[in-house]
Amino acid sequence: MKKIIIYSSSSCTNCTAAKEYIKEKGYDYEEKNVSIDKQAKKELIDLGYMGVPVIMIDDQVVVGFNKNKLDEIL
Repeated sequence: MKKIIIYSSSSCTNCTAAKEYIKEKGYDYEEKNVSIDKQAKKELIDLGYMGVPVIMIDDQVVVGFNKNKLDEIL
């Protein structure tokens, strides 16, 4: 099973869509909400990203809600 981490924020509609899409595909994920969790925000910035969603799938990264890229990796 793939390890999936989704960096999101509470008010991000693309984050919600990405989480629902991945769940519909039958995958579990760990959510790191940067608007609630300061450590998650620091991790995201340390990785070089300022916006959400950022979806880490094993060693690959999808920035934004990109169905085609998600399907390709999943």
